Amino acid sequence: MRNVTHILIFLFFWSCTQNIPKEQTVSDPTIDSIQELIRTARTAKELTEADRKAYLNDAVSKSMKLTNDTIKLKQLSRVSYAFMQLKDSTGFRSSNTEVVKMASKLGENKALGYSHWDLASFLMANGVLDSAFYHYRKALSSFEQLPTDSTSQSLRGRMLYSMARVQDSYKDYLGGEASATAAIELFNELEDNYRLYNAYNILGILANGMGNNEKAIESYEEAKEYLDKSNAKNKTELVWQVQNNIANVHLNSNDFVKAKQAYTAILNNKGLIDKKTELYEKALGGLAYSTLKADKDVERADELLNEALLVNKNSGKAYDRARLNYYKAEILAAKGDTLQAIARAKESYAIARGTYNNGRSLDALQLLTQLDVANAYTHADEYYQLNETIKEEERTKRDKFARIRMETDDIIEENQILTKEKQAWVGAALLLIIFGVAFMIIVSLYVNNNQLKFRQKQQESNQEIYNLMLSQRGKFEEGKQLEQKRISEELHDGILGEMLGIRLILSGLNEREDQASIEQRAALIEKLRDLEEEIRTISHELNHASYKKFHNFIVSLEDMIEDIQKSSGISCTFEYDKKIPWDSLLGDIKINAYRIVQESLKNCVKHAKSQNASISFQSLEDNLKLTITDNGIGFDPNKKKKGIGLRNIISRVKKIKGILDIDSKPGKGTTIKITIPAKYVEFEVSDKKSAINV
Repeated sequence: MRNVTHILIFLFFWSCTQNIPKEQTVSDPTIDSIQELIRTARTAKELTEADRKAYLNDAVSKSMKLTNDTIKLKQLSRVSYAFMQLKDSTGFRSSNTEVVKMASKLGENKALGYSHWDLASFLMANGVLDSAFYHYRKALSSFEQLPTDSTSQSLRGRMLYSMARVQDSYKDYLGGEASATAAIELFNELEDNYRLYNAYNILGILANGMGNNEKAIESYEEAKEYLDKSNAKNKTELVWQVQNNIANVHLNSNDFVKAKQAYTAILNNKGLIDKKTELYEKALGGLAYSTLKADKDVERADELLNEALLVNKNSGKAYDRARLNYYKAEILAAKGDTLQAIARAKESYAIARGTYNNGRSLDALQLLTQLDVANAYTHADEYYQLNETIKEEERTKRDKFARIRMETDDIIEENQILTKEKQAWVGAALLLIIFGVAFMIIVSLYVNNNQLKFRQKQQESNQEIYNLMLSQRGKFEEGKQLEQKRISEELHDGILGEMLGIRLILSGLNEREDQASIEQRAALIEKLRDLEEEIRTISHELNHASYKKFHNFIVSLEDMIEDIQKSSGISCTFEYDKKIPWDSLLGDIKINAYRIVQESLKNCVKHAKSQNASISFQSLEDNLKLTITDNGIGFDPNKKKKGIGLRNIISRVKKIKGILDIDSKPGKGTTIKITIPAKYVEFEVSDKKSAINV
């Protein structure tokens, strides 16, 4: 038995030695030729772009012929990086894919990390931020597998910093703050002052995005201190940029006195206009606006802004021109030139829309709502629609980003599991040598059995999820058909009937020219307008996207109330019972309650001319009580003729089997009280008897 064991050990080590490839020396002529091709493609200025690509393609061909996989991987990595520097996307993607495949196969974590890093940088430069984040995470995972030393720590810190930049673009401020903080911890240990400056600077940007002005300024000050300690060649220009960031925080927080001081300090830097013309223009515009707000010095503000506009005209930066025109509109308004102010605000809005500057577009619309009184309602409605569109786009981007982050975490976890399994197999091989072939078979069967059980459980879970999805789809289709039937009945029985009656009456009035006929025709036209509004309401209800907004009912109400406040200037308060599971209410209750509040507030702005409104949503035994009060001009609710807005409210209350009480008198404001039966949604999952609220 002892002899058999010795033979097994000998055969094991002999087979391992046979698989080790013979080392190709660094002085190999083929390797020298590859490196020369790469060097020529990167440095030879006389070569055309096509010639450079040809040199690199030759380098790829020669690299693929190398027999040593480790050396082949190293050369292909160099070629891939050279393709990226030449901005040859086809060559880079092809060579990078090969490098990733080889590095994964060989377990070369450093090369794998660099290849993911290169791909992330390439995608970042081309604006594909979600995929860039995915590959930064993959690179970080590879670098975390390296032995802990200064190089691996620096690589991990740089990946975390890059991830924070992408997270800022997707407004994932909390996630970005966590990434930047982790990078700072690593760079602190390395005493890397320049990268600490970068990390604190992005931390300031993230804090500013969250509206935490104090932390933003604190982070920017930290960034400036580390920048002073660093050996950066462009230190002076970077300090100017940090100063501008701090000034912007003061400006955005409406601390115009500090903003003016900060912008003045920036403009006092010698050489700013020559070295950083764009920064000079931004600081000049910020100083002009700060001067207007802090000192009310309209003439000085106008003088500064005109200079900024002249600099911008020479530079041709359209994105900044939107901001400067917005400031100009405010200055003209302060001078009393309302027509010119409106024109400038409209120009700012047009430029902002053309450059996809959503924040400035909203600012311009809000200013137009205040200045252009005749079209205030149109501007306010456009503001509301744009704001809703922006929120929907941001929500879609965040959801997509969250899915990518989740998928990346799953892949990283799978890789860790695979690594652990690989280590287990190495241990099993050692046990094979010590304990013999029989024990290895037992262990192998045990592992396979566990994997089979896991697959079976996973299949059962997948089947359960699939059944649930089928059930939910059936309910969705049923609800869709009922809604289509309801809309068809409303159009046929209500609107078409009224339109037929109006058409018949108008046919009889066509030949009459007396005053009574003219008045009757005008009344019928007004009724047609009401029908037009009713059709628009039904159309909006058909929009499936409206129902998507109610994943969080109270947040949706708060957002809508806040938007109406911003666009109209009315002051609103909102109270609700926090003990009620609002998101578990029936969908019909949520959508109709939302529309009732929305329609009531629009009436407050459009008809009641109120300054203040309050909304209260409370629990009353088995019912919900919705109360909407305003201090407007009021009306007589007993009049037979009611506007379409009030009719819509009455109709929606009936749909949810509620009770409506309107208390209003001319000059005394209006109070609308609605009592709604509280109903919640429940469904059963698989064979479980317990109901789950949704």
